[in-house]
Amino acid sequence: MARKRKITLKKQETKFDFGLFFLVIGLTLLGVLMVYNASVAEALRDFGDKYHYLKSQAVWAGLGLLLMVIVSFIDYRLISRLSPFLFFINLILLVLVLIPGVGMEIKGARRWLDLKVISLQPTELIKLTFSLYLAAWLSKKRSFWQLLFLLALMLALIILEPDLGTAVVVVTTAFLIYFISGASWYHLLPISLAGIATGLWVILSSPYRRKRLLTFLDPTSDPLGSSYHIRQVIIALGSGGLFGLGLGQSRQKYEYLPEAATDSIFAIIAEETGFIGGFLVILALFIVIYKGFRIAIQGPDLFAKLAGGGIASWLGIQTAVNLAAMVALVPLTGLPLPFFSYGGSSLIVSLTGVGILLNISRHRVIKK
Repeated sequence: MARKRKITLKKQETKFDFGLFFLVIGLTLLGVLMVYNASVAEALRDFGDKYHYLKSQAVWAGLGLLLMVIVSFIDYRLISRLSPFLFFINLILLVLVLIPGVGMEIKGARRWLDLKVISLQPTELIKLTFSLYLAAWLSKKRSFWQLLFLLALMLALIILEPDLGTAVVVVTTAFLIYFISGASWYHLLPISLAGIATGLWVILSSPYRRKRLLTFLDPTSDPLGSSYHIRQVIIALGSGGLFGLGLGQSRQKYEYLPEAATDSIFAIIAEETGFIGGFLVILALFIVIYKGFRIAIQGPDLFAKLAGGGIASWLGIQTAVNLAAMVALVPLTGLPLPFFSYGGSSLIVSLTGVGILLNISRHRVIKK
C-alpha cells in the first residue's frame, strides 16, 4: 500500500495587517493624552503653558504615524540594502553626542544632539538601525566574533554617555536576532555571563548607579533620597485601586512623582485608570509584540524574519524592563515605555519600527 505524502502549501499573503495598524494608532493617541495628563503641573511650572508637552508630543506623534505609513509601503528589500548606511550614520551620531559643545548634557548624561528644531537622541535610533543592519548581515553570513566586535564598539559609545538601559536593550536584542538566525545557544552563554559581569562592574563603579542598585535591594533605606522615586511610583499604583481616580485626577503628577511624563508614565496611567486600565494597556502592548513576532515568523525571507524578530524583541524587552521597574522587580533604568512616554526620538523610532513590521506583513508567507 502506497504511503501518503504530507503536502505543505505556501500561500503568498499580501494583506496589510490593519489590526496592528489601528492598535498602534490607538496606543499612540492614548499616549498623547496621558502625556498631557501627567505633565500639566511640570509644563505650567517650567513654561507657563500647561499644554506645552501636549503640543510637542502631538507633533511627534503625527510625524511618527506619517513615517509609519510611508515606511510600510517602501519595499523592505530596499531597507535591507540601506541598513549598512543608516547604521554607519548612527555610529557617527553616537560619537558626535560625546563631543562637548555638540552633544547636550542633561542631568549629567550626554544623550542628545541639539538640531535647533528638535533634540535628537541617537541611542533611540540605534535600537532600530542596528537591528536592521544585523538582520541584513546575518541573512548572508554569520560570524560570532564579528558580532562581538560590533557590540563592543556600540556598547563603548553608549556607556560613555552613559545609558545603561539602552545598552541592555541593544545587547539582548542582538543576541535574540543572532539566535533566531540559527546560531547555537552555547555561543551566547559565555558572552551573556561576561555581559552580566561587565554590567555589574559598570553599576558598581558609578556612585549613582550603585545607589540605585542598593535602593532596589532595600527600597526603605532612604525614603526621602535614593528610594524616593520608586516609593512614589508604588504610591501612584496603589492609589489607583481597581478602577482608578479618573482621567486627569492623578495626585502624584503634582511634583510628587519624578519623570511622571517620561519613564514613570505607566504609574500615572495606573493611578488614573486603575488596575483595569493598566491591565488593558499591558494587554494591548503584548498584542503588538505578539503580532510583531507572528509577522516575523511568516516573513518571506531570512532578512524579513530577522528584522521583524529584532523589532518585536526590542519593543518587548523595553516594555518588560520599563514595567518591571514600575513594580520594583528591577532597578529604575530610565527606559521609556513604547508609544506612551514623552519624547520625540523614542516615539518616532518605535512607530517607524512598526511601519517596517507592517511592510513585511504585506509580503508574508502563510503555510497551510
